[in-house]
Amino acid sequence: MRLNPARIDQNKVFLLIDKSDYRLYLYEDVTLLKIYKVVFGSADQRDKFIQGDRRTPDGTFRILSKRFDNRWSRFLHLDYPNDISYQKFHQRQASGAIGRNADIGGGIGIHGVEYGTGIRDSYVDQRINWTLGCISLKNGDVNELYDVVKVGTPVVIRP
Repeated sequence: MRLNPARIDQNKVFLLIDKSDYRLYLYEDVTLLKIYKVVFGSADQRDKFIQGDRRTPDGTFRILSKRFDNRWSRFLHLDYPNDISYQKFHQRQASGAIGRNADIGGGIGIHGVEYGTGIRDSYVDQRINWTLGCISLKNGDVNELYDVVKVGTPVVIRP
């Protein structure tokens, strides 16, 4: 079913990403509008700790910006790291879970697949995690989602 963005109130839209079932749920208020298949950076579904761990962060974020992208069709940039991300990062440093010189990372977003490097929609269907920590959808799906969400849309990512 193709969504009609004109019939959706962007001010009531939010996204729920469930890493355990490889799904992105698109809601308008309390109504589930659509479910998309997604993949991540790593099969390790724990919270992102540091730059380069290929994990997708857990938490509540917002879409900071949207853009057309030559590599991934569309890119919805999330506000990771946010204040809560930094709190968790500093707690992990204080406990010794990560080093004092560790980098929290950034540039996390929702995007399509990378056709230029041979990564296709089938990666999403087969749950092949390939990103550096982002959330990847099929290109047609991210294009549809792009037209429904706005800058500021809440995004909840749970393990």
